[in-house]
Amino acid sequence: MAHRVALRAQHPRSIWLMVLPMLLTVLLVAVWAEGQDYYELLGVSREATTKEIRRAFKQLALTMHPDKNPGDPSAHEKFLQVNRAYEVLKDEDLRKKYDKYGEKGLDEQQDGRYESWNYYRYDFGIYDDDLEIITLDSGDFEAAVNSGEIWFINFYFPRCSHCHQLAPTWRDFAKEMDGVIRIGAVNCGDNNHLCRRKGINSYPSLYIYRSGQRPEKFNGERNRDNLVRFSMQFITTTITQLWQGNVFSEIESAFSSGLGWLITFCSDSGDCLEPRTRQKLAGMLTDLIISSSITCLANLSVVFQVTSGATALFPPGSALNKPDSVLWLNTLDSKEIYNQVINHLPDLELLTSDSFQSKLAHHRWLISFTFGNKNSASNEYKKLQAFLRNDHIQVGRVDCIADSELCQSLYIHKPCMAVFKGLGIHDFEIHHGKDVLYNIVGFARDSVRAFVTTLGPDNFPSDRKEPWLVDFFAPWCPPCRALLPELRKASIQLAGQMKFGTLDCTIHHNLCSRYNIQAYPTTVIFNGSSVHEYEGHHSADGILEFIQDLVNPSVLILDPSSFTEKIKGKTYEGQIWAVDFYAPWCGPCQALMPEWRRMARLLSGQILVGSVDCQRFQSFCQSQSVRAYPEIRLYPGNSRQSYNGWHRDAHSLRTWALSFLPRASVDLTPETFRSLVLSGRDHWVLDFYAPWCGPCQHFAPEFEVLARMLKGEVRAGKVDCQAHYQTCQLAGITAYPTVRLYPYLGKKRHEQSGEHINSRDANVIADTVRQRLQQLLPRLHNKPKVSAG
Repeated sequence: MAHRVALRAQHPRSIWLMVLPMLLTVLLVAVWAEGQDYYELLGVSREATTKEIRRAFKQLALTMHPDKNPGDPSAHEKFLQVNRAYEVLKDEDLRKKYDKYGEKGLDEQQDGRYESWNYYRYDFGIYDDDLEIITLDSGDFEAAVNSGEIWFINFYFPRCSHCHQLAPTWRDFAKEMDGVIRIGAVNCGDNNHLCRRKGINSYPSLYIYRSGQRPEKFNGERNRDNLVRFSMQFITTTITQLWQGNVFSEIESAFSSGLGWLITFCSDSGDCLEPRTRQKLAGMLTDLIISSSITCLANLSVVFQVTSGATALFPPGSALNKPDSVLWLNTLDSKEIYNQVINHLPDLELLTSDSFQSKLAHHRWLISFTFGNKNSASNEYKKLQAFLRNDHIQVGRVDCIADSELCQSLYIHKPCMAVFKGLGIHDFEIHHGKDVLYNIVGFARDSVRAFVTTLGPDNFPSDRKEPWLVDFFAPWCPPCRALLPELRKASIQLAGQMKFGTLDCTIHHNLCSRYNIQAYPTTVIFNGSSVHEYEGHHSADGILEFIQDLVNPSVLILDPSSFTEKIKGKTYEGQIWAVDFYAPWCGPCQALMPEWRRMARLLSGQILVGSVDCQRFQSFCQSQSVRAYPEIRLYPGNSRQSYNGWHRDAHSLRTWALSFLPRASVDLTPETFRSLVLSGRDHWVLDFYAPWCGPCQHFAPEFEVLARMLKGEVRAGKVDCQAHYQTCQLAGITAYPTVRLYPYLGKKRHEQSGEHINSRDANVIADTVRQRLQQLLPRLHNKPKVSAG
């Protein structure tokens, strides 16, 4: 109070001079924040990957953090804005909403919290700068561990001290094993759901992953030698010992299979590869060559012209009697040997415009399109055939400089990989993921099973005789790349019912402009003359639900006229409507859409569900006093109820809506239980519950649904076991909720315990009840109709 009195006593000019700096600071922060978009705030392009965004944010955090700027009164607000930009752009769904609608399309703003400077310095993205360690996240984890390569993955948590203690050792180990197996890291702080799904409950957790096999956990002392020994045991490629009696037959057999040989010649005096180095090379070159060793006997030394310890590559197609075809390797370093071997192996089969169509007519191919000079990954691509051999996918390459017309006809203007599915030259899909071996292998395997086609002007479904889902995208857009594998999953589920295609808007600008595509990805379903834009979650399940809802809509799209007709002038008494007033740009509205459709399906036959687009019908929504979006309302009778609940999931919304329906079940007392259920002439299904029981409250609306489903066939009742404990005890009730069926058995009275039904799903319970009554039908032919009341 004294402070306030003193302030009043000051001259107005003095007060203004005190307040002015604060106002200027606030104003500068507002202008600074408003003048830049999120990408500009972080200093990254719109094409930036999640890893690039994380790196950029870390650099800013280390310089802009309020802890490092104690004298800057605007540091807190500035860092909040940068932190907000990072939180949005690292999340695929939020990033898409921001790209399409700007900040107004996002959910509520951040709560003003961020980490200390030390967190960003020491704990943030521990392995982001290590070339030998691949940081995996939810988007590429499965593709990596199922690629066919061996992965050793470190699941860590940023604040875990043991994780930080392991980091230098993990880096040394990764350098030691680089090229032998893949070394990865998963940040469980950023990928909590992935780590929980994989059963990770302590940090660090180290697991070996091999395709098709259970992961193996490392439990030993965490030093480099132990990690190397543990991982080397999973390299199962055998090293063949050659000797005078088998050398020629073994080598010729390998040549006939298209494999070469890497042979180490050992002598007592000469240098020889160490056993561990040989084992590493065997793992690095699996399915490309066979690794072996020879103890140099006198007669073999003459044949191979070896005078001391050496290593030689006999590539496929070479001959023992032609020394010029043999590559002699004068090094003992595994990486140097690997690089020389890969460089010397035959390149992928070259397809030309003359052979392209005939080669692709009846076989599935993974094609590398290059432009003259080989790209940096081309040598690694030589391993693709070995990885895809069991999938019956052939691997080849096309030089787009030599065959420019062929590439132009496919609208291929830069190096890429594409899968051709054996159904013609235009049935192909381009790879837009990471340009790494494991990602390409995963893409090839998924693509040949899926039904997604790369579209262009020549094959775009303009006539729309069949339903099509078209994904308009840009290859640089991370949410677009995340959606592509989900499209493949959905296409498999809907094979024969709907066609799937992708259109690259960076190439086909005119087509995208024709359909007014303004953000990526934009997924549109063309069904005859109808066009529907998909706004749900970027997942196969979300797409399938959306399509199911298009075929059999559960939500009626309302305009002012139909709203007045159907809701204000209801066709029959007792009809109830649930209506969602929304705006397409509103982030919470978009999040609600799939839940609203799911709720509508759950309420089918009980409550009618609609939605009103308040961007399109703005004045109408204003006339209905809609002030914010989404506005969820229920119209029972002549009244109006607004939903003010915290949760907007389908179950919570359904429970709220059903609470306005008249009860279809009756409450039973000990007396009515005996007279109506045990001694009456009706079939009964009962819910034994306790008011304090959470699962009972969850089941209550489901039981009401069941009561309506069985109305006219079976009566439904509820017994409060807290109020009527003795009745429940006599019925043998030991858990809540418990569902029991009491069928009428003619003159025979019911047993106290009835028949237990082990389900809490209304549809399952109804089917069970009807099947049971059908079994009892011969004994119930004189059964009277269910009495009223």
